[in-house]
Amino acid sequence: MTRSIKIVSLTLVIAGLFALTFYAPLSIDVHAQQPTGSVPTVTGTPSGPIATVYLDLGQIDVYAGPSSFFYPAIGVLLAGQQVPALGRSNDEQWIMIRYPGVPKSVAWVYAPYVSLVRGGSMPELPAPPTPTFVSTPTIDPTLVAAFIPQATSTRLSTFTPPAPLVVPAFVDQTTRPSRVPMGLMIFGLSFIGSLGALISYLRGR
Repeated sequence: MTRSIKIVSLTLVIAGLFALTFYAPLSIDVHAQQPTGSVPTVTGTPSGPIATVYLDLGQIDVYAGPSSFFYPAIGVLLAGQQVPALGRSNDEQWIMIRYPGVPKSVAWVYAPYVSLVRGGSMPELPAPPTPTFVSTPTIDPTLVAAFIPQATSTRLSTFTPPAPLVVPAFVDQTTRPSRVPMGLMIFGLSFIGSLGALISYLRGR
């Protein structure tokens, strides 16, 4: 009995050593939670003057040069938006600002539309060259003539003069020939009648 226990114990020891030899701990991969969204980039505060758009303007345009006539609009700024100011034009009516996304990352804004948050002297910067058009648009006269209606002359009807106007002539009543008054005729007839009646009476007697 004792020998059997020894054999079993020895067998267990050998099995344990065999298991420890070929045993390797399982590697458990732990995945940390990845942040979602964009990670904000920490940038330094720009030094120098800052141009701020007045709040009552809403939205203003920025141009490729210090003029709204000779240069095209290349972007907009919203009310209250702040951008770095780089310099002024020679007449101090325009301010060059930092505007990413356009050639050379600069643009020009009309000075009365913004205020300088941090004042300071700004250099006078020359205006960039005005853009030139690739081609000058011309008007084809043949094409224009196709859209211009041709006016055709219409002969008016022959004029017929109206009939001559007949003016009626009125006779003046005051120039009528003189007649026997009506009262005199009545008196004469009455006299003749009375005379005839008197003669008939006298003859009857």
